[in-house]
Amino acid sequence: MRAAWRGLPAKRHDVGWEPGLPVPAADGSPLITDHYFPRTEGDFPTLLVRSPYGRGLPWSPMYGVLFAEQGFHVVLQSCRGTGGSGGEFDLWRNEAADGLATVAWLREQPWFNGTLGTVGPSYLGYVQWALAVEPPPELKAMVVQVGLHDPHALFHADGALRLENALAVGAGMTYQHQGMATFVKATLRLQRRLGDATTAQPLRGAHASALGGEVPWLDDVMAHPDAEDPYWHGASLAAVAQRLEVPTALITGWHDALGDQTFEQYHRLRAAGCETSLLVGPWTHTSALQQGWPEVFAESLAWLRAHLCDDPSGLRPTRVRVHIGGEDAWRDMDDWAPDTVAGPWFPTAEGHLIRQAPAESAPVVSFRYDPADPTPSLGGPLLSRTAGARDNGTLEARDDVLTFTGPPLTEPLDVLGPVSARLSVSTDTGHADVFTRLCDVDAQGRSVNVCDGLGQVRTEGREPSRITVPMSSTAHRFGVGHRIRWQISGGAHPRYARGTGTGESPLDATASAPVRITVHADSALVLPALGDGSGPGGHAPA
Repeated sequence: MRAAWRGLPAKRHDVGWEPGLPVPAADGSPLITDHYFPRTEGDFPTLLVRSPYGRGLPWSPMYGVLFAEQGFHVVLQSCRGTGGSGGEFDLWRNEAADGLATVAWLREQPWFNGTLGTVGPSYLGYVQWALAVEPPPELKAMVVQVGLHDPHALFHADGALRLENALAVGAGMTYQHQGMATFVKATLRLQRRLGDATTAQPLRGAHASALGGEVPWLDDVMAHPDAEDPYWHGASLAAVAQRLEVPTALITGWHDALGDQTFEQYHRLRAAGCETSLLVGPWTHTSALQQGWPEVFAESLAWLRAHLCDDPSGLRPTRVRVHIGGEDAWRDMDDWAPDTVAGPWFPTAEGHLIRQAPAESAPVVSFRYDPADPTPSLGGPLLSRTAGARDNGTLEARDDVLTFTGPPLTEPLDVLGPVSARLSVSTDTGHADVFTRLCDVDAQGRSVNVCDGLGQVRTEGREPSRITVPMSSTAHRFGVGHRIRWQISGGAHPRYARGTGTGESPLDATASAPVRITVHADSALVLPALGDGSGPGGHAPA
């Protein structure tokens, strides 16, 4: 595993291994646990890594071995109902109690010196937030990598189902803990049958053939789009950060499917006065742990050494480090996001994107969205390998995709912070989804996605509906000669379940209707810009 990356720190210790230890859960069920440790005399802090994805590849080498080599006991545990652990897996209801039960077991181990940290990505981040609901006194540091704190937001966006991510989570939770070969087989089956599973009418239950059988909890999460539904009670751990005192490092990527959740947690931790740091790389949810692993591991290790070993020598001097897209450079910042000017850009009937506000809200242009031929998704923040920045040329050539493009820039424009769209839209059926995307068009005309978002429009009569669609955050430099492009369409399938055009849920709809969507002149793409890229709070890392 070490040979797969350049730049990992040298090994400090040989590693020992105690596999298959049964740790009693909150209800006494055995949680199967592997213990990695330095084969060196002395006291070492402990890292708790709780996972529903098994304890083999890649978790054993990346977390068990590599961190133990650096001087940590690593307790790698399978969540209940996974990886041989007893009980039944639940997406959120048992993690807090089982985490505390594991810490109680740690206190009885002769090698535990009373200093504990946590580390891990994705759902392994969720179990960290769960432990922090009532943090044990031994917990001194957390590192949440591309992490989750709100399961509802993983599956739904403004009432729309994040369909492709839901299916990917279903495959991962069902098969990954059974071993890499089984998981790869399941992933290939999902890829082959994705089209059938995402175009079925109704959608409810259609995933069974693609996932190799029924996944009851997946039906449940897909069927509850409202975050206030009692089904989701207790699922979101957003409030934990509002009172947390445990130093917490956050790591994400600009195309991470959970990136928005990371930014939310950063702002909550800052407001609470909790010591925190933020690293944002040019990564997707999966590439952060692949191509990005040297940076992610170094960041994690430095944070854990500083707070568990009283060794701050590896910490960077600033709280925030972000990768600047378009410039392919890292920038250190005092905080996120830096002071910027929210600049609106307006569409014209000729397909231009201009800075001058229109005199009135007249219709600009309309297009027809047909659920029978849904606008496809391309790149962006997905859990699959198709995530990330992509050439949008084929997508923008479709009749159901609008583009509004600015003039070539005469000086660089740095966009740093949350991007949004203020949409004024009317429809002929009263129901539509609107997908909005920021793209960077280079001097050769290649259009690459930067960030995006989806909102649902409900209209009455001919009056336009006005909504604001969050398009996530970015740190991107539009270079000289490049152009800003605003892309608008009626969906992004199968990333989101296709709108039916009737307002009926795609889970139950047996029919759909085309919808004509009209964009009005007072719509605006809102960019948080520094102008020439030399604004306050940012400087290049040494």
